[in-house]
This record gives sequence, structure tokens and C-alpha cells, in this order.
Amino acid sequence: MSAEPHFSAVFGKDILVFDGAMGTELYRHHVFTNRCFDELCLCEPDLIRRIHADYRDAGADVLTTNTFGANLPELSKFGLGERLREINVVGAALAREVADAAARPVFVAGSIGPISRGPDGGPDIPEMLADQIHALIEGGADFIFFETQPTRESLEHCVHAMQAASDFPFLLSFAIVGNAETVAGEPISRMMAPFSEGSPSPAGWGLNCGTGPDGLLGAVERMSRLTSLPWVVQPNAGIPREVGNRRIYLCSPEYLVTYALRFIRLGASGVGGCCGTNPDHIREIAAAVKPLAKAQIRPTVVAPAEAVPEREPIPLESRSRFGRMLAEGRWATSVELLPPRGYDLSGILEKTRMLYNRGVSAVNIPDGPRASSRISPLIAAEHIWRASHIEPILHFCSRDRNLIGMQADLLACAACHVQNILFVTGDPPKLGNYPQATGVFDTDSIGMVEIQARLNRGIDLGGRALDAPTSAVIGVGLDPTALDRRRELDRFRRKVEAGAEFAITQPVFDPDALLKMLDEIESLGIQPIPIIAGIWPLASLRNATFMQNEVPGVEIPDEIMRRMGSVDSREDQLKMGIEIAREAVERVRARVAGIQVSAPFGNVLTALGVIEA
Repeated sequence: MSAEPHFSAVFGKDILVFDGAMGTELYRHHVFTNRCFDELCLCEPDLIRRIHADYRDAGADVLTTNTFGANLPELSKFGLGERLREINVVGAALAREVADAAARPVFVAGSIGPISRGPDGGPDIPEMLADQIHALIEGGADFIFFETQPTRESLEHCVHAMQAASDFPFLLSFAIVGNAETVAGEPISRMMAPFSEGSPSPAGWGLNCGTGPDGLLGAVERMSRLTSLPWVVQPNAGIPREVGNRRIYLCSPEYLVTYALRFIRLGASGVGGCCGTNPDHIREIAAAVKPLAKAQIRPTVVAPAEAVPEREPIPLESRSRFGRMLAEGRWATSVELLPPRGYDLSGILEKTRMLYNRGVSAVNIPDGPRASSRISPLIAAEHIWRASHIEPILHFCSRDRNLIGMQADLLACAACHVQNILFVTGDPPKLGNYPQATGVFDTDSIGMVEIQARLNRGIDLGGRALDAPTSAVIGVGLDPTALDRRRELDRFRRKVEAGAEFAITQPVFDPDALLKMLDEIESLGIQPIPIIAGIWPLASLRNATFMQNEVPGVEIPDEIMRRMGSVDSREDQLKMGIEIAREAVERVRARVAGIQVSAPFGNVLTALGVIEA
């Protein structure tokens, strides 16, 4: 099949898995380094096809041509300069052939590596690049991929060369080394600065080679703040070790996956590998990433033979006590408690009774946080409601349910009188204790809101009428410290348009970040809904350090870390954590509808220390 839809229509909208290294794979197949690897497209095409097919079968969405060094200066070293066009055309055609044999869209990246003019002069660099560009396009590349570019000047040569094919998409990917700089000492901000007016615009950016995944993390964080274009990250498989006079890459596939997921959370549109990575690395990345890509799919409503009229949703104030508080603008409080790992609910029921007796409005029940296995949160929520009389806010994630099970559980919520539901996409299984588990992700939080909104109007996902509409109060998440703020605000708008009626934020350690996001929401004209501020009273400096480094979506300012470290005893650190949390509440109180306070390590007295202040 042909690679449809077009690359430009997909890149930046879906998460694409790029392939791994070609050069080190050829070396693994016993090709000596004194060979011209690019010429293998002509003399050993079956080997090149096999490597491309291995990456395709591992789950790669993008195959990179074996033409990294197929430029005039490099080929001339082997007496192959006159075969430049032939090598590039065939290199692209081989990847195209393997891509088209897939039962899914697979794209071909026309690889162009660094190029320099020889000591004897010769053609200008953009002219030499243009020869390679035209040959790769002729061979069937979907886009041009300028890889491992070393300097700002080299990027400018690439852009200048694309003027001869200005309507063809291209990516600019450069290598960084220590301190997130190029080998020439140029910072990322210099590499990604705007090009001269009238220059062709890249479809996206990339970071590849130079260092391993950990070494790229800081650079990725900076890149995410510098561009609104999509971008790709392809680290090496760690730093090579000298083993028996060989340079061996020892980075495991599992290790690379943990960083690939971090890159995606920071906003990457594509992840893959560079030197030292192989199909095993890409297979693990694809297994972890594809569920995330799948989660971008909206649920499709099946049209019944006869149209079913929608019913008017039950008024918000009539659905639950919590819904009435939101509708009337009354201050709402909630405490988050994790369901137990076993099935004994007596401990959590005792805590929720205390919260009810102390006047707390609701209790939040997470759904498998950090991909952990706990008792069904729906069962916990129902027992809490019946035994403690405090209303639960049930977190509901798409990770573990297909559309059939999702709708069944939402109807079960209605039957159990669990009316307040917070929809979250959920953490991938790779982050939890069961990394071999399969994530479902038939849809994401936006799609789940759409489903619940339909159920509230009395129609199921199949377009059939329910006996009675459900009466869920629909909640969603909001991250005030998201690095990709544009994406976060866009997703929040779509959540509200889908039917969200309240939002709970990630833990707010920087009140100014939340206030700024609330200003942005207002300025963008997004329909206002009640916002509940997430508050996490830090239990200790160790707790703060863990939150800062290990919990996705949490960003703790340096000043708070300093304050937590300014007292020594565990007791004093807990008092400091409560004090900081109280200050955050006072700072945002006038702009939010209430607070959700986490109970660190299940200590509800800590949460009450914040709420009752």
C-alpha cells in the first residue's frame, strides 16, 4: 500500500516511532567499517531491505534511507562520486518498497548527513545538498531528513538547498553534546533561531546522536520551549564502552523506553534511536508509545437505523451534592485517597468517615495511579458512599478499558450512584509494576468526556436510547505547569467543548503558574468552568525530591525545595509542607472553586491541616 495519509498531514498530530541506527546495524551484520555503507544500496540491496523490514516489523512508522553519507565529498573518497544520483535514488526506493509492503502507513525519510566542502573547493554546499535532495525525492522519500547537523551554518545550508524543492517537507535535526550545546559550542536557542525571511520553513525539528537519552533530557526540555513546530528525539543507545577494542552500546531497550515516554510527555511528536539502537529498542518503544498514539482517536458514534432524540441533561445542581456546590458557586473541598492494594476497605472507610464528620465535601479516588494495581476504584467509591456518606469523585482512565468496557463501567457508576467522575487518559503500563501489561487506550480523556456527555443525554455510543439518562458530573484534569502550554490549553478547550463541567489541576506548588493559566484560559475565550486547585502538602524534603523527579506533571520551584530543606527534623519539614500548602491556597482562593488536597502516605490529618486553616 502507499504511505497515506501524507506525512505532513500526520506529523505533529500523531506520535510517530522512527527507526533506529543503520550504520551500527550494518556493522552488526559483519560489514566492515572501511566499506562505503551507502554503496550497499547498490551491491547488497537485500541486506538493506532486511534491516528496513526489521525496523518496520518492530513497529517503526518511519524508515530512514541508507544515504546518510551519500553526498559528493563522502562518495568521492571511495571513487563513487559519479554514482551519487543512483545511490540516493535506489536507497530511497529500497525503503519505499519495504514501507509500501506494510499493512499500515509507513513513511520514508530521505537521510542527509553533514557535508563539508573539500580542500580543493568544488561546488557550494547547498548545490551538493540539492543533488542529493532531488535524487531522494525521485526515489520515493516522503520527506527529507537532515540528520546530525553539527552547526547553525550547516542548518542554514540545508534550508538554502531546500529552496529548489520548497514545497517538499523537511526536518532539521542536529546533534548536541555536553551542556546542551553543539560541538561548536552553540546553544539550542542559536540552532533554532528563525531563518532569513523568505526561506523555506521546516516541517519540524529534531535532536539526534551526540549522547544518550539522559544526556538529551535537558536539551529536550529547552527545545520544547523554543518552538511550536513538531519535533523528534533520537538518542544514542547510551555512551559506548570500549570492550575488547570494540565500541559497544550497552543501553537496554527498557531504559530507552523510560526516556522515550518522558520525551513524549514533554511534547515530542516522534521518538526513535540513533547510534547503537537496533530493532529490539524500537520494538520496546513502539509497544509503549503506540497506545499513546492510539489515545488520540476520538470514539465513533454508530448511527442507528432510526434517529434517537436526545434528552435534556439533568441540571447540574440536581446530580450530586458536589454538583450543587459547583452550580451555586460554593467553596468545595476534597481529599485524595488511594484505594488499598488489597481488598480490605476498613482503613479507607475509617478515614472517609473522619473527613465527612469534619465537613469535607468529597473524596477523590484515583484509578490505578502510575499504572499500579489496586482494588477497583469503582468498588471503593461505592463502599465509601454507602458507609461514609461522603461523595466520591471517581477518577476514570482509558488505559484498562476498551470502548465496550468503558461504557459498561460508566453505566455501573450510574447504578451505584457514583455521580462525580474525573476523566483522565491514564499512565502507560510501562511506568508501573506490570510493564508487560497491554494498555488499551481506545480513546483519551476528551473522547471519554464525549461518551459520558452522550450518556447524560440518554444515548449510548451505539446511538441507542438508554432507559434513563445518566447524571454524571463530568470532570477533567488541567496541568498549569505543562511545558507545552499551547497543547495543554488546546486540549482543555476541547475537553470543555466535549462537555466537561469542572476541572481539577495537577498539584500546584507555584500559584503564579496556575493564575497565569487561568488568565490565558480567559483571554482565549474558553468557556469558563469551575476549577479545583490540586494542593499537595509536602510531607518531607525526601517527599519533595521524589515528587520533583519521579511524578509526571509535577514541577516544584527551587524556592520551595530550599524552604523544605531549611528545617531538619521530619516533624518540622511536615509543618513547613503544610504551611507552604496553606500559602498556595490563599494565593489562588479568589480564582478557583475549591481545592483538592492530597493526603501524603494516606495521612488525612495532614490534608485536614490545610483545609481547616
